[in-house]
Amino acid sequence: MDVIKLSASLPQPVYSANEVLANEAAAASAKGVPLFALMQAAGKAAFELISLHAEQASSVLIIAGKGNNGGDGYILARHCAAAGYVVSLLVLASEDKITGDAAKALAMLDPNSVNLRFEPDLAKANELIADYEGDWLVDAIFGIGLRGKLTRAWQQLLTTINDHYSQILSLDIPSGLCASTGHVDSIAVAADFTVTFIALKQGLLTGKAANYIGDLWLATLAVQNEFVQTIPAQVFAQGTTGLPGIAPRRPTIHKGSIGLVLALGGNLGMPGAIRMAAESALRAGAALVAVGCHQDNQAIVVQGRPELMLAPSEPERLVASSYTDKAKVILIGPGLGRDAWANQLVQAAIKAEKPMVVDADALIAMKALGARSDNWVLTPHPGEAAFLLDCDIAAIEADRFAAVRAIAEQFGGVCVLKGAGSLICDGQQVIVNTTGNAGMASGGMGDVLSGIIAALILQTGSLMDATRLAVSIHGQAAEHVTQNTGMRGLLASDLFEPIRQLVNQY
Repeated sequence: MDVIKLSASLPQPVYSANEVLANEAAAASAKGVPLFALMQAAGKAAFELISLHAEQASSVLIIAGKGNNGGDGYILARHCAAAGYVVSLLVLASEDKITGDAAKALAMLDPNSVNLRFEPDLAKANELIADYEGDWLVDAIFGIGLRGKLTRAWQQLLTTINDHYSQILSLDIPSGLCASTGHVDSIAVAADFTVTFIALKQGLLTGKAANYIGDLWLATLAVQNEFVQTIPAQVFAQGTTGLPGIAPRRPTIHKGSIGLVLALGGNLGMPGAIRMAAESALRAGAALVAVGCHQDNQAIVVQGRPELMLAPSEPERLVASSYTDKAKVILIGPGLGRDAWANQLVQAAIKAEKPMVVDADALIAMKALGARSDNWVLTPHPGEAAFLLDCDIAAIEADRFAAVRAIAEQFGGVCVLKGAGSLICDGQQVIVNTTGNAGMASGGMGDVLSGIIAALILQTGSLMDATRLAVSIHGQAAEHVTQNTGMRGLLASDLFEPIRQLVNQY
């Protein structure tokens, strides 16, 4: 097979649309492959994907643009017709507008085997799509070269595609989705399957992309190696393999050599967040965890988990305590609040000059202090990221890659920009995480993640390695729990046992 499922292809380098468009010709030349041969390979790969899922004699409507993405669709039409599918090809342009390799592909079609129609009038094309009564719709409209905003006519056409009952396959990228950022300006095709060509594109893996790509497949067209050699990647996608490992525990290891995580947070009325962060650190392999929380929460935090220790609540006593002295990692932020006590804890944690995981309200205090460090991991969600960068959430989501880089550069260390397709940046490279699911949209998930990161810093000695592994394990744990039970009703605390299982696999 020339197509492989995303999860089976990882880890993989990832590229922007401009990087692919500017370098695919050079990669093809290095392989000795004409660009038209790439188009032929792309169309054949799309056919292989359809043939995996379509019934015999299925009907297929290919909706094609005038450019090379349309050319991929013309090749696909020829293969589908040869395989006995009932094929209709709707070209959203007049025939004289089809040029270059796309025109070559069009000329290869047998007009007797395909119901071909050129329809530059989008209103009429929209009616034809709405009236289609077949099994598959193929989106070969824009590809990765889309520029500018969609007109209302284009928006209506994509809406009609999305409203159709057929299975939808997008070629290279769902039309309307930005291949570099994952941003959708107004609407994009909501595909059931997407097959992308040559290399993974950034915009397929993060942000709103998850609402549109469906089941993602990669067809390298036999030139990916040459492409990677032509342009070294700065962005990589990770799954469940090829991750940093944890050194095996020697028989004589003891809790002191593994180390203590000092978890700070849990202001008045918010005991749950720091409890979940602390317990997840234990489940992820921290030998000792001490919690510094509001004194009125102490009994609640340790109830049912006697392995947790209680550090002093008062910042002055905490700084002078053995817990601060012995801590190898400080985790601060879950349930912290934004009052004077919270600010004092953040100041104390920074002055301790230990590796830190900074989450939730601690991010707000950290910025107010003007602090910067190369020895911490910051874990903002998009709202917190917007605060850190003095912008709104829409600006963060419009380009998550730029946002995570900006935070890492401005504040130092490693940044995790949470959300679908969480991004991890150390100021040099960006890692896109692909594990997890929508069941994680519930309270406390970020607290659990911060605990895993803290525990893995203890065990790997590397902020970036610990964070990469933690984010993957966090998502995998959710997948394990929801596999048999479904996503609704998933609790953050449900992840504790699979976290324990997963850290022992790495």
